[in-house]
Amino acid sequence: MKKRIWIGMLLLALGGHAMAQDQPKFVTAAAPQDLTAIRHVMDSFHHAVVAHDGKGVAALFLDPGSTWVMALSDQAFAAARAKNASAQKVHVGSYKDFATFVSNTKSALDPRHTDIRIASDGTVASVYFHFDFNVDGKVNNRGDETWQLVKTADGWRIVAITYSVNPGAA
Repeated sequence: MKKRIWIGMLLLALGGHAMAQDQPKFVTAAAPQDLTAIRHVMDSFHHAVVAHDGKGVAALFLDPGSTWVMALSDQAFAAARAKNASAQKVHVGSYKDFATFVSNTKSALDPRHTDIRIASDGTVASVYFHFDFNVDGKVNNRGDETWQLVKTADGWRIVAITYSVNPGAA
């Protein structure tokens, strides 16, 4: 009886080890000072957008070379195509265009970020989160967003932002 229990435990341990090796490894840890600095970049972005500070938004990016990519969800793409047959599913733009929008709009802006996941080795970082982009108190767009950052001699800078577009998803 003891031998069967021991063999059963051994098989469970080996099976669990094999299953654990098949699972992807997601690293979300980073040095506490890097997590704090990256969160500061996110907080600075939020504050600059709310304050209509386009220059403050632009200062957070690595220039030149940063990208700004938006991808329509399948539902949003179908709706866009229904209105305009030449609508594109993916648009590569510029953070400078967003900074200009932030500076010039009269609407109240409030980007909200939740379920934030940060991975970093101290030199590069990836941030992934859910967002609601509120305009005049109403959700204008909602989806997922990812930022790629690099640590420069002057601190963390955004290299790329890619996000999904789900207009009017209130």
